[in-house]
Amino acid sequence: MKHFLFFSLIVCTSLTSLNAQVQKVVADKIVAQVGDKIILRSDVMNAISDAKRQGQEASLPPHPECAFLEAQLIQKALVLQAEKDSLTVSDEDLDAALDNQIRGFIREYGSKEVLEEIAGKTIYQIKEDFRPAFRDRKLADQMRNKILDNVKVTPNEVKAYFDKIPKDSLPFFESEIEVSQILIQPKANKEVEDYVSKDLYSYKNQVETGQKRFDQLAKLYSDDVETEKQGGLLHLNRNDKFWDPTFLSTVFKLKEGQISPVIKSKFGLHIIQLVSRSGDDAVVRHILKIPPVTQTEINLAVNKLDSIRNLIETKQITFGEAVNRFSDDENSKFTGGQIQGRDGSSYITIDQLPDKDLIPLLKNLKPGDISKPQVYTDDRGRKMVRLVYLKTRTEPHRENLKEDYNKIAQQALEDKKQQKLEQWFNDHLPSFYITIDKEFKGCKTLNEWWKYAAKN
Repeated sequence: MKHFLFFSLIVCTSLTSLNAQVQKVVADKIVAQVGDKIILRSDVMNAISDAKRQGQEASLPPHPECAFLEAQLIQKALVLQAEKDSLTVSDEDLDAALDNQIRGFIREYGSKEVLEEIAGKTIYQIKEDFRPAFRDRKLADQMRNKILDNVKVTPNEVKAYFDKIPKDSLPFFESEIEVSQILIQPKANKEVEDYVSKDLYSYKNQVETGQKRFDQLAKLYSDDVETEKQGGLLHLNRNDKFWDPTFLSTVFKLKEGQISPVIKSKFGLHIIQLVSRSGDDAVVRHILKIPPVTQTEINLAVNKLDSIRNLIETKQITFGEAVNRFSDDENSKFTGGQIQGRDGSSYITIDQLPDKDLIPLLKNLKPGDISKPQVYTDDRGRKMVRLVYLKTRTEPHRENLKEDYNKIAQQALEDKKQQKLEQWFNDHLPSFYITIDKEFKGCKTLNEWWKYAAKN
């Protein structure tokens, strides 16, 4: 049961695969049972297929069917105990998770109609098919969280964990940095915005008079690099929080085929055409134009950041407070402007920086320094100005408690959680009714389960 945390996660992820629901296995049978919770052979094989489809084939163990069956057994046992402990999943939480998954399917397959055609079912039927799996996943998560709720590690436990690691096994880390930034987007002047707006109204007129198709114009003129090749196509939901409020409200005022007037969002100016709508879901096309800024607007932003830098250096405000008050990047306000790695860590290597313009800037900074304002172009083609704060910089080094305490503490915590879960299963397995098909008799990872299954 050593690796069950990892494989439980794979099973939970694979339950969200449409392929596992659509593709039928010709010969199916019950291969295991925990209490009244059955596991079909197709559950295991579809989970393996799904992992391969998601590019995880290289990380699969030599006998993946054994690991995936163990993961299913673990989940069923957690669900069974959750029901005994009267844990529940609210309809609201379940519906929100299902709606989010359906939106993911629609984005993947292109449209609601294509999804229904591939599945051979309506959206409602697909959601109902997934409902039991999603309920089990959430119950298993709740039970796992309940078991691990009070697991913490002390500094002494962290040191003891580190001391057990063979010195020749300690990882070597490249230089890592903690870096934050304040972003300001220079605003185009009114005359430029009016000029761009006239262009957008011209595109709107060309579509409405039948001279051009909306998708053709989006491919030619849209500044949205993520959607221009798809003719400006977007799938969205009224409840998604990451959409610009003005953009979202405009979409749900349109009728199918209708094109909006020019609107202004935090990204620039748009016209939007509603392709289709079903309840809170909508498919639209849009053309984004980012009004160009002149050197005058850029200079204003640079001067503003110079003033902000002076406030920070004279200790009138902290960098985090300045991010909150002045940054135009709404997302970074929750992290004090921190640039984070893919795993959410505040420590990143140089090659994990979001853009390479930061590299020469950081070379001249010492820990604690704040850069002068830097003008750059972001990944959406917008002119931006930023202040960069270098909090820490580590030298290349072998893992040690002084420089890597937080990482080691997290590893020690995960290890303690693993031990806690294994102990929980050792204590509870004898109380579960367990059966396993003889097809899996050769699975060494199932030895603990076989010990109790053999009694039934």
